[in-house]
Amino acid sequence: MCDAYTPAGNPIPTNNRNKAVKIFDHPNVKAEEPWFGIEQEYTLLKKDVKWPLGWPLGGFPGPQGPYYCAVGADKAFGRDIVDAHYKACLYAGLSIGGANAEVMPGQWEFQISPTVGVGAGDQLWVARYILERITEISDVIVSYDPKPIEGDWNGAAAHTNFSTKSMRKDGGLDLIKEAIKKLEVKHKQHIAAYGEGNERRLTGKHETADINKFSWGVADRGASVRVGRDTEREGKGYFEDRRPSSNMDPYLVISMIAETTILG
Repeated sequence: MCDAYTPAGNPIPTNNRNKAVKIFDHPNVKAEEPWFGIEQEYTLLKKDVKWPLGWPLGGFPGPQGPYYCAVGADKAFGRDIVDAHYKACLYAGLSIGGANAEVMPGQWEFQISPTVGVGAGDQLWVARYILERITEISDVIVSYDPKPIEGDWNGAAAHTNFSTKSMRKDGGLDLIKEAIKKLEVKHKQHIAAYGEGNERRLTGKHETADINKFSWGVADRGASVRVGRDTEREGKGYFEDRRPSSNMDPYLVISMIAETTILG
């Protein structure tokens, strides 16, 4: 993978990696060794009709409930693609940490394990590329649309888990709460950079917070930012920013989180 520059040597406008590197090279950010773990959701679509894999043509499957982390030919659609992608990422040396079927049938997720700094963005982009290659072989389309099917169906996100060295030490929970307050102050700026079409997903329903209201909570899937029970119990750990959409640019998201919470 490479980033792109003009003939004059300047980064092209969409080279968000170059901007992210400047933030992660800041001595204050480097000293905190920021870790990012990204949960990439996506939807598998039939190529000719652009309709989710496993769904009846022109119709809908049964309501959500039995599909999340499910097994069985009537509930899990496209596992051969998911497994092939997982193995290919391992072979490529990526820090892929898991994969699971999601709430909406035909929707899946893979996770990039905690990675330091800009490397998390590199890993996610390469994993996305590999997924495109695998789905190409399978004659299936992968969609990163944050709300591929309107109605009573979950959207697709890229939940971003984050911690610093200080947050991972004893007493880190207080620093996590301080960081969350900083994120609240810059909620609008983050939302603007967290992916296109995100307003269709962040409605306050289907395990999301309302796009216009910032909130946080422990083990709360309906919050903008979620703190895990383990983190609360141990008084240290990490938090999960649940706002980024599935089509987000990871370089923008991770650099903004680092800049807001570490550099202020």
